[in-house]
Amino acid sequence: MHECASLMVQGTTSDAGKTTLVAGLARLLARGGCRVAPFKPQNMALNSAVTADGGEIGRAQALQALAAGVAPHTDFNPVLLKPATDIGAQVIIHGQVVSTLSAKDYHQYKPTAMAAVMQSWSRLTAAYDCVLVEGAGSPAEINLRDRDIANMGFAEAADCPVVLVADIDRGGVFAHLVGTLALLSPSEQARVKGFIINRFRGDIGLLQPGLDWLEARTGRPVIGTLPYLHGLFLDAEDALGDARAEKGEIALRVVAPAFPRISNHTDLDALRLHPQVDFQWVGPGQPIPPADLIVLPGSKAVRADRDWMAAQGWDAAIARHLRYGGKLVGICGGFQMLGTRLHDPLGVEGAPGSSDGLGLLEMETTLESVKQLSNVRGTLCFGEGAAMAGYEIHMGVSRGPALARPAVRFDDGRNDGAISADGQVLGSYAHGLFDRPAALAALLDWAGVTGAEVVDVAGRREADLDRLADCLAAHLDLDRLARCFGAPHENAIRAYVA
Repeated sequence: MHECASLMVQGTTSDAGKTTLVAGLARLLARGGCRVAPFKPQNMALNSAVTADGGEIGRAQALQALAAGVAPHTDFNPVLLKPATDIGAQVIIHGQVVSTLSAKDYHQYKPTAMAAVMQSWSRLTAAYDCVLVEGAGSPAEINLRDRDIANMGFAEAADCPVVLVADIDRGGVFAHLVGTLALLSPSEQARVKGFIINRFRGDIGLLQPGLDWLEARTGRPVIGTLPYLHGLFLDAEDALGDARAEKGEIALRVVAPAFPRISNHTDLDALRLHPQVDFQWVGPGQPIPPADLIVLPGSKAVRADRDWMAAQGWDAAIARHLRYGGKLVGICGGFQMLGTRLHDPLGVEGAPGSSDGLGLLEMETTLESVKQLSNVRGTLCFGEGAAMAGYEIHMGVSRGPALARPAVRFDDGRNDGAISADGQVLGSYAHGLFDRPAALAALLDWAGVTGAEVVDVAGRREADLDRLADCLAAHLDLDRLARCFGAPHENAIRAYVA
């Protein structure tokens, strides 16, 4: 009979390192020959990816699938919540939109969501040697314990062992670990098999008395203390993150608005990582600096973020930027904003209605009920026609004369996006448009940088996953880690990580 090992990584706080730890463990196990799958029962994020089976999951689970050497699948993240307002979110089950619910209504929906979670769990445990589970936020959020499907509620239902990870860089790491454990029920406490401390800087010898105290106080082992890995580039789950590179001589200044409902901002990682590009996010109330290139990223609430742009002074800044010869790129929601009008008659992303776009491309966009989800390949319609690869995730359909000058021709025969007649404005629905080195070079050439250095985002991601796995192998007690999986799995796990 097939026996699948499992381990759930929960955190004492958001951003404690759960996503990174699951990715690193997945790469470590996969290198040892283990058929391993990532799993996050419920994710709330605006960064997402299109799966091999034509659905949508959190981008972090796509990263973890890459680490494990498997194609992204909707079972890896059966419930995805994409916030549209402060109190409501689009609910995606098994990769497809089922509804937009308020927080109160979603709470009532949770038993249905949990059934979807357990269906995916059953399929994964039947197909893989090991499933690594990522929790969400903290398991000690008292107000979220009822009907929980993201942390201990799932662990209890699936009978899954747990390790707790805490970020020492925040301070108060022992209070975080002991306090989290204390707020769990007795059965949940018994499920916690050990601790991992993340992002440590300094002399480990000075930390050792605290580690000894923690083990004596809780009766649980510290599986390892992981160092702060400077410059680690992994796709951010939701926060803007700090992807960047050592900068040389700056050839291009790039700015982008940090929309309140920004989505898939990882599209801009290729620019942020480029050593010749000075990239800057511009948040609310911040002055908009001069730039050579402005990029409008994706948005989960296009009309609301378009209104935010206007209120922050971006309309005047963009007009001035173009008047002085600057270039402008819009991706997905940012592309939609470049048109003359934005229509949401069904109230897909907020109150039904219409709004003015920037009026830079002669087209109008209407949000419709069916979400477009596809992985795409194609050729850029500018420069020397570099190859691109990316993905579409949008509910808007754009129509108008501007589309007669496309930015991309997909291999399936479709045209995508638009380029203005004067060549200053470019828009596309394709996320990941500039991740390929040749496509990025074409963008930089279009923006005025000839002979730019080559940046390979995919190669950098792979190298950093290996770097992360090497770090875990060096700094975790692998025997203690194997014991966390419990009998009869621990010997197999030892063999995989040896």
